[in-house]
Amino acid sequence: MDPLLKLLEEHALRTPVDLSKMLNLPADEVQRRIKQYEDDKIILGYKAVINDDKVDTDLVKAVIEVKIQPEREGGFDRVAKRIARFDEVTSLFLMSGGYDLLIFVEGHSLRQVAQFVAEKLATLDGVTSTGTHFMLKTYKEQGVMMDGPEEYERLKISP
Repeated sequence: MDPLLKLLEEHALRTPVDLSKMLNLPADEVQRRIKQYEDDKIILGYKAVINDDKVDTDLVKAVIEVKIQPEREGGFDRVAKRIARFDEVTSLFLMSGGYDLLIFVEGHSLRQVAQFVAEKLATLDGVTSTGTHFMLKTYKEQGVMMDGPEEYERLKISP
């Protein structure tokens, strides 16, 4: 991976001048490459990682395992793209293993998430089963510790 992309993943708010110093490149070159990555849809957006416990939010988050019957022509893609269009869906992945899709959803209540599963997701053609897991607490998200950087403490040695 291009070192510039790696830096942007970790420090998206850094200016092109800061990034250029970190990479030992001219700032206009860094800016040109960022623009090219955005134009080529390599960089799709920038997002802050927010600690929901520290802000006044009532969001309920869940992970849903979904088994689907792949379509003859479209495989998993057509069903996955239909699911991805729902507002409640924040992330969606094709998986290997015991289920086909892994969906991350958000709602304003347990009831709203349950209604999404029962009324929108489970009723889609091709969906054969779902398993919903509600997130109770976030310790780490997208590589960011929710309680700040971890402090290492030496373990006590007993005789």
